[in-house]
Amino acid sequence: MRYYLIAGERSGDLHASNLMKGLLRKEPKASFRYFGGDYMQAVGGELVVHYRDMAFMGFWEVLKNLKVIKKLLKQCKQDIDNFQPNAIILVDYAGFNLKIAKYAKARGFKVFYYISPKVWAWNQKRALKIKNRVDFMLSILPFEVDFYKKYDWQNVAYVGNPVVEVIARHRVNPDFLVNHELSDRANLVAVLPGSRKQELQHILPTLTAVIKRYPQYHFCIAVVKNLPIEIYKSVANLDNVTLIVNDTYNLLANAVAAIVTSGTATLETALWDVPQIVVYRSSWFSYRVAKALVKVKFISLVNLILDKEVVTELIQDECTVNNISNELNLLLKQGTNYTMLREKLGDKVASDEAANQITTLCSSSNNN
Repeated sequence: MRYYLIAGERSGDLHASNLMKGLLRKEPKASFRYFGGDYMQAVGGELVVHYRDMAFMGFWEVLKNLKVIKKLLKQCKQDIDNFQPNAIILVDYAGFNLKIAKYAKARGFKVFYYISPKVWAWNQKRALKIKNRVDFMLSILPFEVDFYKKYDWQNVAYVGNPVVEVIARHRVNPDFLVNHELSDRANLVAVLPGSRKQELQHILPTLTAVIKRYPQYHFCIAVVKNLPIEIYKSVANLDNVTLIVNDTYNLLANAVAAIVTSGTATLETALWDVPQIVVYRSSWFSYRVAKALVKVKFISLVNLILDKEVVTELIQDECTVNNISNELNLLLKQGTNYTMLREKLGDKVASDEAANQITTLCSSSNNN
């Protein structure tokens, strides 16, 4: 079988690479072409475009790079036609991938979507567009199956969450504390402030003020290497702060509590059994626009999956130094129980389950 995959950023690259491994376990002679990254390239096949050349985030950045995006779309369509894959597997990255899905479906290619766009969060009727362009949705959040059924779409399956798989396979570095000159984990608090420049600019001043209130604790800031280190300057100068670059899982494995911005990081923190507070702040205008559009009760994946507030969310005006400090005091005493979350997510290995669905459906269509 020939598979064409498209992943437009780092996490998609990681999860797509594990899916490729799952497909190879089913079909050792499977061949791949893809828009992706280093993780996928390490598995094999042909990298057509690296995601770093197509990772445009935010309205303005997308607008000023429209010519580049159109050129990439044209290149991708032509490459698919030349490769003639048995299946196209789209991984997250909705803006680009839904355009490819429309093109591919019209030409009779079998289209799978792995890691659904978050249509349940806003403009939910986009589910109809996806239904018309995609043959099968491989969902990674358990509530998505019921969501899509509201739009009379039966070709949806929950395959497990790939974050569960990635964490299960991670081997904790026993020398983490020594390597970073940290005395012990009993007073170590992880801070995951986000990976986008705008996020950090809005939240770091507040987090810096919180950290100053806790000289008896040591705060480790999860730093991403694609951002300039100067962004962290205000907090990095504090005596009880250490910057941890691209080593978040080992940090969480040693933390007694965490302060986390919304996103996948909230789920990752929970799966490491670390009690957490979820914080988020953006510009006044961006927040008002988001509040008008977003149709979900929570911003953290933990609360969304469980459909109730298990972890405290402090958003925008509630994201103050006093509120974060009060919640952190409670967290350090009480902790958080994530048993129900693990039960909801289940024990499916996402890459193997998704590979099973893809190979089964491709084989059955070939036999018809």
